[in-house]
Amino acid sequence: MTRDDSRIRQLGQALEAAERILFITGAGLSADSGLPTYRGLGGLYNGTTAEGLPIEAALSGPMLQRDPALCWKYLAEIGRACHGATPNAGHRAIAELQARKPGCWVLTQNIDGFHRAAGSPAERLIEIHGQLAPLYCQACGREAADAERRLAGPLPPRCDACAGVLRPPVVLFEEMLPVEAVERLRRQQAIGFDLVLAVGTSASFGYILEPLLRCRTAGGFTVEINPATTELAAWVDLHVPGRALDVLPQAIGHISEQ
Repeated sequence: MTRDDSRIRQLGQALEAAERILFITGAGLSADSGLPTYRGLGGLYNGTTAEGLPIEAALSGPMLQRDPALCWKYLAEIGRACHGATPNAGHRAIAELQARKPGCWVLTQNIDGFHRAAGSPAERLIEIHGQLAPLYCQACGREAADAERRLAGPLPPRCDACAGVLRPPVVLFEEMLPVEAVERLRRQQAIGFDLVLAVGTSASFGYILEPLLRCRTAGGFTVEINPATTELAAWVDLHVPGRALDVLPQAIGHISEQ
């Protein structure tokens, strides 16, 4: 048995033993569906945009108000990538585990909707950065369901009723996190988790790192699944090098063998 096989078996045992589980997922999970990450190897936005701006400025709430066409140039790029991709085996493995364990939750930074599409129950899914659909009008609040068609049209997309600029229910840079999602996370953290796994994320935001630290402080088990060794590796009990679409199905396979 190789060292990596041993780690996957250890992960399977941890998943089998735990009742309260939290998956924290980031762009690395969806990268295996063909979506670009924002940073690091294969990142779409390393450096600045064509306009000479940091991507954080282009994809910000203030930019959407000041220059909606510029903001939508990059929103549409992300949207088209998401519409052209599908969930992978990593998303499906997480959904399968949620079906087996009613105390299994997902906290995702991703806005692609792949967890829902893979079968993760909405009542145990916290989309902390929102999602790309449906679009709605900032002026009158009317919903526009045909997001994919509008991404291929003139930008920014506008409301059919009042010509106001449409936007997705996503958290842009410099905007507040959704209150309902933050409250759901707070309630679940108050209950506590036996096992917290960071999947394809460096957990650079405090609200992403906090569940890991709380779990470890309370005596729980913490895991990172990532092909790279990130700074997070020093904070977890187990680092499993590899892609989630390979690691998670294997780990769940060990559960069924026990």
